[in-house]
Amino acid sequence: MPLSYIDPDELARIIKSDKVPHKDYIVVDVRDDDYIGGNIKSSHNAPSSQFLMNVDQLVEKTKDVPMIIFHCALSQQRGPKAARIYSETRDNLQLAGKDTDHQILVLRGGFTEFQAKFRNDPGLVENWDPDVWAAEWTS
Repeated sequence: MPLSYIDPDELARIIKSDKVPHKDYIVVDVRDDDYIGGNIKSSHNAPSSQFLMNVDQLVEKTKDVPMIIFHCALSQQRGPKAARIYSETRDNLQLAGKDTDHQILVLRGGFTEFQAKFRNDPGLVENWDPDVWAAEWTS
């Protein structure tokens, strides 16, 4: 399955719209220890190290959500891999007649790009810690 991507600006518009998180869309953050330092507002953390063990529950929890957006730090490995696993699991677990129209997307540039653009907007980024990111910039 070829992955579809969403740009940070497009995700920001969705978050700022009248769409309801966890009902109209859900942002699934698969970062592990690098989750500290900030996250996209109302996102769900599903660490990649445990993703395979918990994907069935995530599919069940999000079965009626029309847009599922995955990301990690850069959305180059963990985010796209989780999106693929989620999609395959969803296809395998889908009950006949219960499927809803849904999109599975990956956030282009991951949280690193998103926070670089929107970290000062509490409507888009929460729990942002400049000290964590300062360490990133100096290493």
